[in-house]
Amino acid sequence: MASNQNLKELKWVLQEIKSEGLNLQSISFYLSQPVSAAKTARFTLRDLEFHRVEWELEEVRNLGILLEDNSNIKQVVFRRNRFAGKCLQELCGILKRNRVIKEIMLSESNLGSVGAGLIASALMVNHSLEELQIWEDSIGSRGAEELSKMIEVNPTLKLLTIFDSNAITATPLISAVLARNRAMEVHVWSGQNSGKTSKVVEFVPENSTLRIYRLNHSGSCRVACSLGMNLTVKSLDMTGVRLKSRWAKEFRWVLEQNQTLQEVNLSQTCLKDKSIVYIAAGLFKNRSLQALNLTGNWFSGVGVEHLLCPLSKFSALQSQANITLKNLSFGGGRTRIGRDGVAAILQMLTSNQSVSRLGIQDDESLRPDDYVRIFKSLEKNASLKFLSLQGCKGVQGETLLQTIMETLQINPWIEDIDLSRTPLHNSGKTQGIYQRLGQNEKSEPETDLLKDMPLTEPKSCRVFFCGQESAGKTTLCNSILQNFSASTLPYLEQVQTMVNPIEPTVKGMKIKTFKDEDTKISIWNLSGQHEFFSLHDLMFPGHGSASFFVIISSLFKKPSNKELKSTSEIEEDLQYWLRFIVSNSKRAVQQCILPSVAVVLTHFDKINQPSQNLQLTVNTIQRLRDKFQGFVEFYPTVFTVDARSSASVSKLTHHIQKTCKTILQRVPRVYQLCNDFIQIVSDWRSENYNKPAMKWQEFENLCQVKVPPLRVRSRHDNKERVEMRRRAMATCLHHIGEVIYFNELGFLILDCEWFCGEVLGHLIRLNVRKQNSLENNGFISRKELEKILRVSLQGPIPGMGSKVFENLEASDLVRMMLKLELCYEQDPSNPDSLLLIPSMLEEGRGKPQKWQLSTPECVYTGRHLECHDSSHMFLTPGFFPRLQVHLHNRIMALKNQHGATYSLEKYLISIGINGIYVRVELGGQLGYYIDVLACSTKNLTETLRVIQQLVIPAIQSLCHGITLTEHVIRPECVRNLTPPRYRKTQIVSLQLLKQALLSLPADSMYDYQHTWSPVSDSGRPILRAGFDFARDILSDDDFREVLHRRYHDLYNLSQELQVPPESNGQDHSLALSEEAQSVEPSIGGIAKGVEAVLHRLKIIEQEIRDLKQEIQGLRYYEHRLLLELHHKVNYLVSFNVQVEERKVPNMFYFVRTENYSRRLVTTMISGMTALRLHMLCEFRGEMHVVEDQMGCELMQVDNRAVKSLAPHLKNFMKLITFALKIGAHIAAGMGEMIPDLSKEVAHLAGSSALVGAAAAGAVGVAAMGCRNRAAESSRDTRQDLKAAQQWVLDFLRERRCSSGNDIAEKFGLWRVRYRDTGQISWICRRHIHTRSTEITEVPI
Repeated sequence: MASNQNLKELKWVLQEIKSEGLNLQSISFYLSQPVSAAKTARFTLRDLEFHRVEWELEEVRNLGILLEDNSNIKQVVFRRNRFAGKCLQELCGILKRNRVIKEIMLSESNLGSVGAGLIASALMVNHSLEELQIWEDSIGSRGAEELSKMIEVNPTLKLLTIFDSNAITATPLISAVLARNRAMEVHVWSGQNSGKTSKVVEFVPENSTLRIYRLNHSGSCRVACSLGMNLTVKSLDMTGVRLKSRWAKEFRWVLEQNQTLQEVNLSQTCLKDKSIVYIAAGLFKNRSLQALNLTGNWFSGVGVEHLLCPLSKFSALQSQANITLKNLSFGGGRTRIGRDGVAAILQMLTSNQSVSRLGIQDDESLRPDDYVRIFKSLEKNASLKFLSLQGCKGVQGETLLQTIMETLQINPWIEDIDLSRTPLHNSGKTQGIYQRLGQNEKSEPETDLLKDMPLTEPKSCRVFFCGQESAGKTTLCNSILQNFSASTLPYLEQVQTMVNPIEPTVKGMKIKTFKDEDTKISIWNLSGQHEFFSLHDLMFPGHGSASFFVIISSLFKKPSNKELKSTSEIEEDLQYWLRFIVSNSKRAVQQCILPSVAVVLTHFDKINQPSQNLQLTVNTIQRLRDKFQGFVEFYPTVFTVDARSSASVSKLTHHIQKTCKTILQRVPRVYQLCNDFIQIVSDWRSENYNKPAMKWQEFENLCQVKVPPLRVRSRHDNKERVEMRRRAMATCLHHIGEVIYFNELGFLILDCEWFCGEVLGHLIRLNVRKQNSLENNGFISRKELEKILRVSLQGPIPGMGSKVFENLEASDLVRMMLKLELCYEQDPSNPDSLLLIPSMLEEGRGKPQKWQLSTPECVYTGRHLECHDSSHMFLTPGFFPRLQVHLHNRIMALKNQHGATYSLEKYLISIGINGIYVRVELGGQLGYYIDVLACSTKNLTETLRVIQQLVIPAIQSLCHGITLTEHVIRPECVRNLTPPRYRKTQIVSLQLLKQALLSLPADSMYDYQHTWSPVSDSGRPILRAGFDFARDILSDDDFREVLHRRYHDLYNLSQELQVPPESNGQDHSLALSEEAQSVEPSIGGIAKGVEAVLHRLKIIEQEIRDLKQEIQGLRYYEHRLLLELHHKVNYLVSFNVQVEERKVPNMFYFVRTENYSRRLVTTMISGMTALRLHMLCEFRGEMHVVEDQMGCELMQVDNRAVKSLAPHLKNFMKLITFALKIGAHIAAGMGEMIPDLSKEVAHLAGSSALVGAAAAGAVGVAAMGCRNRAAESSRDTRQDLKAAQQWVLDFLRERRCSSGNDIAEKFGLWRVRYRDTGQISWICRRHIHTRSTEITEVPI
């Protein structure tokens, strides 16, 4: 190693570089000029640093050669260098070509704007440099602009550091980085003449933070413009930068367009009111900003009012404009909040649902009472968690301290309150506040606050006035109210009641309320117009609420004339309402007491003297009382009144008072809190301008502030449980009639009369058809319906239309219509589902009716569903629209509904599915039955299955509390679509028809005829008398049920006798065998076999003296046959013919393919085509069909195949298929011995009728026994099996499928040997895995 003196010799260093004696990584040159020897530097060199070097052109070129030869140099630093002539240009040319250098720093090298431009042009081409630093070289604004152009096209530069004498250089640089969304770290410094240096701009992409320390006004505006579409900045800090309204105007556009900016700090930026207005305008459309700091600015209460406007709601129907801003701070010594600002803060805190942090700092303008109002407003705020009042001078006084403690008692969501540097904190009085905040953090013990609450008698009862239009309900209601207080009615109504003899017809429901001591009685005047009837179901009381029904009927047809109603008309009127009450009371979940009913006959004053007709009416009412005894509590006295006279209705008034008190004593008790809540709701309405509706959020706030048992006491409480209690309270108020509340709607109706008259009155009369031109079979989109609602409920003259939209939105009305069942969703799971509006449907009863197809092959059938107790109940008006949508949804959910059609009329549903056309009609004046008619090209069984498995279950699922009985409609009525008034007598009960079949001998069942009576109209014949066979109006399923019931009846009889089997059944067996000889493997054959057995059993039943002996012989014979069946199957399964050592399976069957269906072959005939050979898995006791088996095709059956296979199929395959069809193996408990062909038979056998009753098992077994005995007498079974297996072996050889691999591929079977018996068997892959311990594979 040479001495330090030698190290100073440059030539020695160059020589060492040449000889590679030193492993250099960095070389620095001080006050020198590089020579040509520098080009010999080797590959270990990484960093070059030049200090005070004066460059000539030749040296720069040599430097270029060095950089080109060395691929490891990553950093080049020039400190206080001087570049003569074109040196800097040459250096920039080197940078353009270089692809290795990652970092260049130029410090005090007199670059100027020209040098900056040259470097910028080089970096436009160079895309490998990652860091560029220019220190203390005044590049000026022109140089900065050139660098900004470079930034626009250079995507690789990661760090840019500029130190310049003028801060203006920062503007173009940072603007280009932001506008082009470059992930480039930027640091710009500036030096003053005084020598002080300060940072101007800093952008760090790692944390997406942009900090601007010092910029002039134009620079700030330019930076703001570049932020509009920026995606890299999430946090902007401009603290201390003086800003003006022009910048705020640009920043408004940033807030509207930018989607990534989340935090903005504009503290101490001298913003005034005009600037705040621009920022607030941007917040209306902003959807990303989460934190905004505006402390230390110069705006006033006007600015605060605008700032908080997008964060506030000024109406229950208004949506909060900005819901993303969570953190907001403002205040300062020069911020004057004032009265307008306080009002804006209160409005924001009361209505805002998103801001979680609010800071009002160093304020000097607010007084202690302003802070009291602020904390009072926090009682209803559930979103604010942190409140900072740091340094506010007005935070002082005992009143404020007490208010804070009360607020924290009510509001548990506040987690922290910062009161540092406030007079309250300085006086040491905030300890209790922080202690209370700590208690709010602790969870309260899990106790049911409602469980131990006292129960009390309810104080509210509803009286429902039911009656048809112009019955005098409204006038009667007013007269009853006059009996309590004449001042309760307005003067004009009193005058009109006295002088107007013709009562005005009131549209919609009206509710009048009055007090009787401490009991509140409300009279609900149900509208008599038919269009309102569908709403009556909804208003019906349930869950044991206190209610009383007064049915009002006029003695005259119209109030304007003196034509009396007939007795039948009055009876029909009263009967409708009685059936309405009974039907709805059955639907109620809880019916504690029978509904109380009283009857009132009005316009009695117009009758001059008692008439015989009046006495007949009274007698009719007496009959109705007897008829409905046990369904309602009918008051024996009928009230006859003049509805206009208070004296005339005094007895009725007294009865209502007395009955209401009696009912209140009998209905279930309610929580005391429920009665108290009535007054709380009343007070809330008084404080809120008598609002008729309350949003659910307002109800929650009311519970939190006014009702301690329904208050969330800690932010860690089980909020779901408290929410559940609040909903239970709202539901309780709904049941007692104080509010109208539905869980799905999100609001409560406090003014029931306004709701029933103003809202429902408009909705029920809504003429959607007139305004909707794009009809879709009764369906309409949700948006279109909302548009129609706005047009209908807002009058053409401002201020003259309905005031519904002052309290409810159009979307609220749509949800309400859905809940009230004025419309229905086509697909409830789809929020944009089409809606069905029944009022849009046309009335089709006057149109000619016909089927869509009419051919001689068509099958016609029908079912009549009638209320089991139609004299007391009916299907209410809201039922059929519900069915129209429910049935539509069920059909569209079917997997095989391809091509299904569905059309609607007002009282009709038309369905077409898979060639079956169904009509569902609502019938009867009071809607007490439904007819389901069908026309089909399918058979009767398949047609009735659609009705019984799809339509009828849909109907029954909507009939809560009402039982429907099923009747069969005369097929001729269905074919001709006979009007309902004529076919109502052409029905027969399905159960009665089945009972009639059961009462017949077995041989008469299929020939049973049902006779239909004739129908005529005024002597003109409509339908002639006729008959239909039972088999033509009942499905196979219905007949099978009858056969099952017959067999089980006789089987149970034999079980009761407990006769032991004897051995004397030979004679009986011969007789039964002869009958079984005619059994064929078909539906008809099995049916005949079933008839034979049933006929035999019927003879046994009739010959009662020989019953024991006959049953004993039958049971003995059945036992013999089942044992024989067991023996035969066991023999076939275990038989092991040594046909070349079982090289192929021997359990096979054939399948024939026809019209895309597959059928099992049981008889082999020469000339048969398109057969496939399949093999069974032969595992002992678990034989089954191999799924997805390919099989082997047999093109045509020749004589040799028939000769070899027919005996086997006759014995083995018939045995299997009969056993499966008739269920003999199930009856005998021999399922393990029969191959599991159930999956195959399900789609091969074709008809469901193949699955017979267990009773048919005896026939099948008898047939097997007979045929097996005949076969055994003619030839040996072993020879049959051997011949069949030899044919299979030869057939597979011809098809080149004789190896083990071929059989595995075609049939999915492998050859194995049982370890215990040594027998060979062919089994499937599943058994090979699951029974591997019992077998050993024996490949061929």
